Amino acid sequence: MPPVNPHRHQILSAYKYLLYLGRDYPHSKGYPWFREKCYNAFARNRAETDVGKIEEGLKRAEYVIKEIEALYYLKKYRTIKKAYESV
Repeated sequence: MPPVNPHRHQILSAYKYLLYLGRDYPHSKGYPWFREKCYNAFARNRAETDVGKIEEGLKRAEYVIKEIEALYYLKKYRTIKKAYESV
């Protein structure tokens, strides 16, 4: 049995949160496209055992999460601004 990765919980929670955020991702192909891209990104590094590279991947996942959240906040802000400008 392979050794358990100490970062396993962090990796899974980042993946699940990315999938959660991807539900509203503004792309013409929608959620299935986002899910496939997210899965492929995590699957490429599935066999990684170097702790430094795993932590680097987690930092990249956190960066992507923050960027998607910023995108959603900007989208919400623009929608509200447009609604108040038309009043």
